[in-house]
Amino acid sequence: MSGRGRAVAAVLLAATVTLGVVGAPGAVAASGPGAGQQARAWLPQPTGPYPVGTTSLQLTDDRRDDPWKPGQHRKLMISLWYPTTRAAADDDRAPYMVPAAAEHFGSDGSVGQSDYRFEPGRTDWAGIRTHARADAPALPGGKRPVVLYSAGFGDPRTWGTGLVEDLASRGYVVVTVDHTYEASEVAFPDGDLATSVFPALLAQPGLDMSALLRRMLQSRVDDTRSVLDRLDGLRHDERLPAGLAASLDLDRIGMVGHSGGGSAALQTMHDDPRLKAGVNLDGQLHFSNPDGSGVQLPLPTAAEDGLTRPFLLMGTQDPESGSYHRQPGWDALWRHSTGWHADVTLTGSRHGSYTDAQSLLPQLARQGAISGTDLTGAVGDVPPDRAVSATRSYVASFFDRWLRGHDDHLLDGPSPRFPEMVYER
Repeated sequence: MSGRGRAVAAVLLAATVTLGVVGAPGAVAASGPGAGQQARAWLPQPTGPYPVGTTSLQLTDDRRDDPWKPGQHRKLMISLWYPTTRAAADDDRAPYMVPAAAEHFGSDGSVGQSDYRFEPGRTDWAGIRTHARADAPALPGGKRPVVLYSAGFGDPRTWGTGLVEDLASRGYVVVTVDHTYEASEVAFPDGDLATSVFPALLAQPGLDMSALLRRMLQSRVDDTRSVLDRLDGLRHDERLPAGLAASLDLDRIGMVGHSGGGSAALQTMHDDPRLKAGVNLDGQLHFSNPDGSGVQLPLPTAAEDGLTRPFLLMGTQDPESGSYHRQPGWDALWRHSTGWHADVTLTGSRHGSYTDAQSLLPQLARQGAISGTDLTGAVGDVPPDRAVSATRSYVASFFDRWLRGHDDHLLDGPSPRFPEMVYER
């Protein structure tokens, strides 16, 4: 991650870093692709019983000005992931990123490239495929719980696809949200490519980082609530594939997010009762004082007031992450909350270990498209397959328990299935 990215991450809602899943990070091959050959990567298979479908929509909020581009309405891109009737054939799998977004994400100086330090232009991001069939009809069978997903600061909504597809394969409808002008890039159907405004903002002299991060958190909460407002209307949206609108159970909505998305998940839970449960994947809930004095600034209201509904904290072993005891925002949230809550920390992990970085970056490293040092900084030394399995299992267990009423008891305490997960309750 760049120095600029680290400055953002250190202050609050975690900067974005992400990882991959095939083989241990330490096993980095010295040889890479041949001349002119781009590195290739793939996502791990979903583990649930259902094939997965996906569709994408643009949403425009005519009642709200864009927080980063005053004078224009707020535009968002969302994708829906859901159980479908038939698995996608190899040549029919939806792309991980649309071409314009993939080209920018992999280019020199993009927020994605700066944060993850992969070699610019060395990876075929457009060639990565999901396991989902685009615009497939929804699987019949009644209403299904809905989970919103928010990526980390600077990350596109696609950066959590491995987790999202897995939830959809288990019977959830998952809605992923791109936070326009904050994400590295957002591609719209009309050809507009909205790139992040943060490099320019972070270069301003005398920048109040705490104020900027508070603004970012509020923008994400507003984006999430705008999407919640629109979900009911999607029942009548003719752009949706057959049967999808009818499968949305808006009485059972949860949210999971990574980094700034995890912070937004808990803050939105505090602000909006429509969210019944939330998972925070290593997103901080405290602000650093811009004068460097170390004086604690007011915490977000989610931490100050606590939550009355269930939440799960999943920390990493980054220096300012881990157990709720080590983070003032997490600690306040823990003390003030009356709803069910638990905390787990993945041993050997880093901030990107709960994202697709955990499955993609090790593959790029073996092909020489990212250095071993940068790989370890992003995902630590936890075996990628273990990190992916643990993330999927704990997130699914949580939502199964609180949105479906099915308890597999994984969250009751330390589990022999995942000895690398340090559990606190």
